[in-house]
Amino acid sequence: MILEIRGVAKYFDGFCALHNIQMDVAAGKIHAIIGPNGAGKTTLFNLISGMHDITSGEIRFKGNRLNEIKPHLRAVLGIGRTFQIVRLFGSMTVLENVMLGRHCRTKAGLTKTFFRFSMKELAEEKNSREQALKWLEFVGLAHKAEQTASNLPHAEQRLVEIARALTMEPDLLLLDEPAAGMNPRETMDLNALIAKMNQMGKTILLIEHNMKLVMGISEVISVLNFGQKIAEGNPSEVQDNPAVIEAYLGKKRGA
Repeated sequence: MILEIRGVAKYFDGFCALHNIQMDVAAGKIHAIIGPNGAGKTTLFNLISGMHDITSGEIRFKGNRLNEIKPHLRAVLGIGRTFQIVRLFGSMTVLENVMLGRHCRTKAGLTKTFFRFSMKELAEEKNSREQALKWLEFVGLAHKAEQTASNLPHAEQRLVEIARALTMEPDLLLLDEPAAGMNPRETMDLNALIAKMNQMGKTILLIEHNMKLVMGISEVISVLNFGQKIAEGNPSEVQDNPAVIEAYLGKKRGA
């Protein structure tokens, strides 16, 4: 297992956001997490990526205990993520936004990368640019590298976030509602992109409300409700689970 979650709980001022979460994510799989709004899905992502501290329990990534490891060091270990709400630097170019993802793989630091005082380009900056352009090409946005990020349509901004995460060279990619705000054609293209990333060897952990996307691409689905895991299995098992039908789908299939 590339990711092991053992008895994880998270409290915010007495409010239980997650309780006793047990979950294994197998290397090389596409694993989805679904559930109603407020079920604790993004909170779990924040615990995995280090944005929140764990109240109790343990998370291990490639055998490494993550509980006390800072977020930037988790990125070095091989965890990349995107966010439910797009987080780009709107005044910077698309290329510069993606280059930021290389920060955990460089030694020079961002100051030297973006504010160098010599006409000679740093070797690391050159490499960062090449990697950023490679991943922009991968997501189909290399031709917009020099555009200001805030000028891109919403769907393309989400692709920039994915490209930025990929420049970190992650083994595990956390995608938080990547299809949010996308039209059917854009969602179809995203589906193909996720499959392509997985075929490259990336393990994908996905939060998504688009059930057509989730059921079509996921190999394992975990279902959260009120901060607890209520079901887990392949798509057909989850669709037929009575607890899932009641808590998430709302009614029996075919009813």
